[in-house]
Formats: sequence, structure tokens, C-alpha cells
Amino acid sequence: MKKLIILFIICFTLLLSGCEKLSLSTKNQSSDEPVSDTQFAFNTFVTITLYDTTDTSLLEQCFSLCREYENKFSRTLESSELWNLNHSTLYQTTLSDDLESLLEKGMYYSQLSDGSFDITIGAVSQLWDFTAESPVLPEEKEIQAHLPFVNYKTISIENHQLIKENTNTVIDLGAIAKGYIADKLKQFLLENGVKSGMINLGGNILCIGEKPDGEPFKIGIQKPFEDRNETICAVEISDLSVVSSGIYERYFKANGVLYHHILNPLTGYPVENNLISVTIISKNSVDGDALSTLCFSKGLKNGLELINSLSDTYAVFITDDYELHFSEGFEDHFKIIS
Repeated sequence: MKKLIILFIICFTLLLSGCEKLSLSTKNQSSDEPVSDTQFAFNTFVTITLYDTTDTSLLEQCFSLCREYENKFSRTLESSELWNLNHSTLYQTTLSDDLESLLEKGMYYSQLSDGSFDITIGAVSQLWDFTAESPVLPEEKEIQAHLPFVNYKTISIENHQLIKENTNTVIDLGAIAKGYIADKLKQFLLENGVKSGMINLGGNILCIGEKPDGEPFKIGIQKPFEDRNETICAVEISDLSVVSSGIYERYFKANGVLYHHILNPLTGYPVENNLISVTIISKNSVDGDALSTLCFSKGLKNGLELINSLSDTYAVFITDDYELHFSEGFEDHFKIIS
């Protein structure tokens, strides 16, 4: 699944210590303490923390939802709905409501980017394995052979069916799925009375309301290539999403060259520009998830122009000289802690 972004959460000491443990379910000793659980899903660690409830069953229900969505959206999990769609020899495939909704979002951002973000990148992304113990650079001829199948314009949705012009098309929702899932988890928790909490899907941060004392959450943005606890800055937010994409998330070096996981749909190779990270703050995590990759692919100038054209969406770009570049209105809306 999508990019493993790493954000350091600067909240309560209790939250920080809870995040260090796996499969930890913390029942609060008093109503002032949060309940939290961390489990492994989507090839990353997922932490959910609730501040205004003692009902730990809500945590397990959230992780059940995570497993349910993984069984729909995973490109690599055999028997998932997306895996079956990608391996089908049919030109039309009936979609579940969730997969249809996510595909429509992915197609929207593919169109918005004019192809610099493309959910049909799977034909090429499947050639790269950034999580392997010893990653191997794909052969040039392999990449060139699969590039013709990367084109979002060759898919469409009609009557709840995905229509593919070519059965070799491979859809990869890794750049958008975690955001969609985070939004769904938040919706579930709100429907069950939660008004203060935090969802952390491997670094995709989505806040529910604010802290119980009425103060905003403090979210740290990781300093690229440093320990995950080392931040380059932090922002104060309430009821918003923070998502980052960067070349430091998944990469390997071959022949002295750094190859990262954000691929250019036009070349099949990692995007080359002077960016090392893009962080998006938005209301919905699915939008931030897609936009962080999309804006990284577009580069600093074009990425900033796009963000500045969108309402209620803000970004900070980090260039390879570690300079921070803020979108219009960012410093007016958010308190930045350096």
C-alpha cells in the first residue's frame, strides 16, 4: 500500500510511550487518560488513540475495518478485490461500493494532475520492490515493455463496473488508499460518539476534533533521512489531516544512485526534481494522501500553484537544501513550531 510516511506526533507523553509498543491495548486508569492500540496493517504500524472514551472495543472494531479494507484495496494481497480485478482477463469488472468510490477519487486526481499522478502505475510499480532485503534495479527493457500500460485514460467506470481497454492494465491505489481508510475510520468513530482522537496509519495522521482540554494537536513533520523522532518543524491542528510524501520513506541505492518509491508515470523511474518531501494539510485524508504524491511529482513551482488553487488545502514543500516552502495562507492558518 501506499507510501510509508513518517510523522512524529508531539502530544502527550502517554501517547508517545503507547506508540512504541505493538498490539498494545491500553485501558485507562481514569477518564482523563486515553485508550490506544497499535497493530500492523498495510505493511506499516497503525495506531489509534481515543481521548474521550473508555470503550476499548472501538479500537478492535477499527482494526477489523482496517483488515476489511486491506482485503479490498491491496495490490499485492492475493484474493483481495483489487488483486482479482488486476488479474482478471475480463474487460469489465463489477466493483464494491468502497472500491468504486476509491477508484473514482484516484481517477479524479489522475485527471487533475494530467497524468503525473496515475493510478494505473501498477504495471510499472510491480517491477520495483523497495521493501526487499536486497532491492534490485529493474531492467530497462522490462520498464519500457510495461510503460504502454500506464495510462489512466484507458479505464472508466460505468454502472458500477470498471471498464479497461487493455487487460494488462494494473491499478495501484497505494498513493491514496490509506487516506481513504483513515477517513472511514474517523467516520466510524464519530458515529460512535468519539469527539477527541487521533488516527495514525503509518504516518498518515488524521485528528478527530481537538485534545480534551480544548488545545490543538501538535504534529511534527519528520526531518528527511533522520530518525523518525527528529522533526524539522511542527504545526498545531484540530480536526484535520496531515500527510507527507518523501524520497526518504522507501528507497535504495544502486551504483551510487538513490532510487525512491515515488515513480514518474511517464518514465517508470523515480521522479527527479529538487524536492525531498511534501506535506499536505486538508480536511479529508484521502485528498491529502493523493495530493502529497501528486504535488511531489509536479515539483515545487507547479505543485505550489496547484495547492494555491485549492480551497482549505495547505502544503509545505522541503527542497534538497532543507528549506521550507509554504503554500499561500499556511502561516496564517497554522502555528508553526520550529
